[in-house]
Amino acid sequence: MGLLTATTVGHLQHVPHMALGIGGAESNVAVAAARLGTPVSWIGRLGADSVGDRVVRELTAEGIDVRAARDPGAPTGLMLKERLPGGTVRVWYHRAHGAGSRLSPADIDDALVAGARLLHVSGITPALGASAAAAVSHAVDVARSAGVTVSLDVNHRSALWPPERAAPVLRDLVTRADLVFAGDDEAALVLGRDRADGPEALAAALTGLGPGTAVVKLGADGALALADGVLHRRAAVPVEVVDPVGAGDAFVGAWLAELAAGAYPARCLGTAVTAGALVCTVPGDWEGMPDRAALAHGTVPGGVRR
Repeated sequence: MGLLTATTVGHLQHVPHMALGIGGAESNVAVAAARLGTPVSWIGRLGADSVGDRVVRELTAEGIDVRAARDPGAPTGLMLKERLPGGTVRVWYHRAHGAGSRLSPADIDDALVAGARLLHVSGITPALGASAAAAVSHAVDVARSAGVTVSLDVNHRSALWPPERAAPVLRDLVTRADLVFAGDDEAALVLGRDRADGPEALAAALTGLGPGTAVVKLGADGALALADGVLHRRAAVPVEVVDPVGAGDAFVGAWLAELAAGAYPARCLGTAVTAGALVCTVPGDWEGMPDRAALAHGTVPGGVRR
């Protein structure tokens, strides 16, 4: 989607200027993985408009293979980001009836999916409408038939659909995934349980639905992963937060990049936690996604480098 970000702190009704960029969970993950050296293709649907052109240009510049259908009958979606006093960031979405909601199974390149190392999907896409939900389901079916690993980030957005509608769809996707990422609240939603049960129990219950690996993101408390019955934990990396948007996507993209490189779950988790922290130190949804050099430097404060 296009992203309009307030250039000053305050409610939008008092902000005189906004800067144009792009954003979106799936494209953020694509950028995160690509910057860490992973070949990435991004499948989507954009309006035949200048905002869609901006999305294609930015993703292509990041080395991503963009497979975007261009829709002359619907606009590219927009997000508006405001930075409130006290440090809170709030995002408003304008994508109802947008091009993304018209993504369809016909937009999926079956050969591309079947030939991939991994297919990653988000729980946001099926929330956009029946056509988009069918596209996700079709892509997952193609991947599973070809023996391609399926990764799912639950990514529940309450503004798009209520829990009672979201839960059964997301649960079905979890049962068809090999790897699932969820916040503890999202895991509880999928499972119909209380998040007070604890992340360990939630991860175990998620793997009980079928995935070999369940990763529970815990924000400031770090994250844990249950992979093939082995539990891994990692504390959060302390940083000075400038913009928290995109941290979860950086986490997922970094995990997938390490997985594609053949790393074990403990390394995937460590890299993911570090990437999620680093992206919080830079304004923007994806601009701060680290490359390998940034990961090696980590979050150690530094002065001027010449």
